[in-house]
Amino acid sequence: MPATARRVLDRRRLLTAGATAAALLVAERLAGSWPAPARQLGYPFTLGVASGDPAPGGVVLWTRLAPAPLLADGGMPAHGVPVDWQVAADPGLARVVRSGTVLAQPAWAHTVHVEVDGLAPARTYWYRFRAGGEVSPVGRTRTLPAPTASPARLALAVVSCQHFEHGYYTAYRHLAEEDLDLVLHLGDYLYETAPAEGRPRRHAGPAPTDLAGYRRRHAQYRTDPDLQAAHAAVPFVLTWDDHEVQNDYAGDQSERFDPPAAFRRRRAAAYRAYWEHLPLRRRSRPRGPAARLYRRLRFGDLAELNVLDTRQYRDDQPCDRNGVGRAQVVAGCRERLDPGRTLLGTQQRRWLLAGLDRSGARWNVIAQQLLMAELDLQPGPGLAYNSDGWDGYAADRARILRFLAARRPSNPVVLGGDQHSFWVNDLALDNHQPGAATLASEFVGTSISSSGPPYEPLRACLADNPHVRFFDSRWRGYLRCLVDYRGWRTDLRVVSTVQWPVASVQTLASFVVPDGRPGPQRA
Repeated sequence: MPATARRVLDRRRLLTAGATAAALLVAERLAGSWPAPARQLGYPFTLGVASGDPAPGGVVLWTRLAPAPLLADGGMPAHGVPVDWQVAADPGLARVVRSGTVLAQPAWAHTVHVEVDGLAPARTYWYRFRAGGEVSPVGRTRTLPAPTASPARLALAVVSCQHFEHGYYTAYRHLAEEDLDLVLHLGDYLYETAPAEGRPRRHAGPAPTDLAGYRRRHAQYRTDPDLQAAHAAVPFVLTWDDHEVQNDYAGDQSERFDPPAAFRRRRAAAYRAYWEHLPLRRRSRPRGPAARLYRRLRFGDLAELNVLDTRQYRDDQPCDRNGVGRAQVVAGCRERLDPGRTLLGTQQRRWLLAGLDRSGARWNVIAQQLLMAELDLQPGPGLAYNSDGWDGYAADRARILRFLAARRPSNPVVLGGDQHSFWVNDLALDNHQPGAATLASEFVGTSISSSGPPYEPLRACLADNPHVRFFDSRWRGYLRCLVDYRGWRTDLRVVSTVQWPVASVQTLASFVVPDGRPGPQRA
């Protein structure tokens, strides 16, 4: 390893060790407000703390007890362990406003999901846990404004696609320092791939296929100090894409054409581990291979966020009779236009459109996993499309766009991920019709660490896709969105590298959408 790389890694270890020591010193200093029982475990909060799914009166608090997180049992005993929790109105936790004790059970990997209520709207709070005489790091969270409130602004980040082996999570360290109300995570929280050589980091253990494997993979990802910092700094709202289970799966159809019953068992294990390791509410807890993740959050009368699930309810990808069960570029595929095919499922689509129809918010956000805009991948004459995205389910997309054209909900904005690249798009019902009306604005964020697609081949397609305002696949990072009643601003935030643990951050480009005028404009 070059001397420069060694110095970077040594500095990283020093910073990480210092942060851990500081957290333990804070925990020891704060522990005096609790009776001190005898120590019974090793330090159990190795995976940090998190909050999520905020509401005007409360939030979900999460942790997992795991002194040895990569072991099958996390290093925990085979019985329940009591966990104390506190929520306070100050960072020193002197003014505790809510507290209690829950039992972390081995059946759920000793995870804790506390649904705190009785909090004030639009307020910042701090929280911590204690178990076995050890005290967790302190986390920070924030409640939503009251439904009838008119908040001055909404600040959110959009993230996705954090392949552990492809690089470090420096983007999360910078995100944790932003002044944000929440983070939208739009999928690929982990990757189910087998370990590979020659990468900055390495997966522990083989590719997961059962509950123990998915638990270990989640635990390894949650040991990352930058990911922990982001979770401790701001509440997350999460939904999954494909790699939380298997690449490019569709409903109960696997990438490798496994028997559906066998794949549903694998999906049940993956869904359970996902819920266990993230700050999700009880209503999202899976029942076998099913879990409801689509939900709605209202930020006063400023914005309403519709969070979707584009994996669980979809039909199989079109034109896969050639033996390719994953995403492929298809030309002349009439099946993708079949009006009977769906990406969202009938129930979720009806829920989405009914919510948009009755919304009184200034901005109406559709937060989902994919690029929604039509994207012709064949430069020059002819048309070719990605079968795994919205282009593979064109009729379902058309239903949503026709609704936007007919019912005109206020300021629709679509947010997406999955592409490992930035895309800024106008959304129209028919991009091939000159002068087609722009119905919504779309921002697709790049990956946190997952490698991007080749830049030049996609850039060569842009002339055939004039509705694309911006594209770049060469950077890793996130979207920062700042919203008020006059307009929406999206900053494309990028880090200098993910190959080493320390990197700088900058804004690659910025776009604005004025109130009442769909279509992003370069700031």
